[in-house]
Amino acid sequence: MRHEQIETNSALMLVLILLVISVGGLVEIVPLFYINETIEKVDGVRPYTPLEIRGRDIYVREGCYLCHSQQIRPFRDEWLRYGHYSLAAESQYDHPFQWGSKRTGPDLARLGGKYSNHWHVQHLVAPRSVVPQSIMPNYPWLLDNDLDYTDVDGRMRALRVTGVPYSVTQAEYDANVQKYGQAIADQLDITKAQDSLLKQAREKDFDGFPGRITEMEALVAYLQVLGTMVDFTQYNEGYFVEFR
Repeated sequence: MRHEQIETNSALMLVLILLVISVGGLVEIVPLFYINETIEKVDGVRPYTPLEIRGRDIYVREGCYLCHSQQIRPFRDEWLRYGHYSLAAESQYDHPFQWGSKRTGPDLARLGGKYSNHWHVQHLVAPRSVVPQSIMPNYPWLLDNDLDYTDVDGRMRALRVTGVPYSVTQAEYDANVQKYGQAIADQLDITKAQDSLLKQAREKDFDGFPGRITEMEALVAYLQVLGTMVDFTQYNEGYFVEFR
């Protein structure tokens, strides 16, 4: 009888709906005011280097996030296939994050180091040559196009506005040295952005063409860093016990 009274009285129904939504919203929002940080502290996570930044930009430009997620959910079938579930800290320097919303292809959150640079180049140029069942399109122009890195320092300055700790002052550089070590701090120095990009590309030669720096070079550099910053061996034991 009470249900009938509510369902036949539109004003009462509206009031009750607003009440339920308000209570639900408060339950979700109020606890956030009592915590200082919603991102767990995880050792190893660092901002992207200039070369990785350009690779990530190409990843976004080509729409890779439309078919590949970068978010491993805390379910048994997920960690059996992809590894440890994703941590919020891993995406703290991603603007915007690349979690994705569907998986036409596999999740890429733990892709780094899984395959060689040569495999990635071949896979991007002709996917079916290494994965016969793949429906991914070819991306041969990544090898044809030279990488434009003239504005990489500007891109780093834009990310700096969002809170990514790239340095422009000596004090900021010293802080990064203390937190990440000098080698990484040098790569996070905006005043040395282009030199850092060239150095990493020449030393690692991600695309297999030492005399050129291509868009392929940057994209492979980005793919090879995904999921490699955190040592998950220190988390796996407690995690697997939880799901036994």
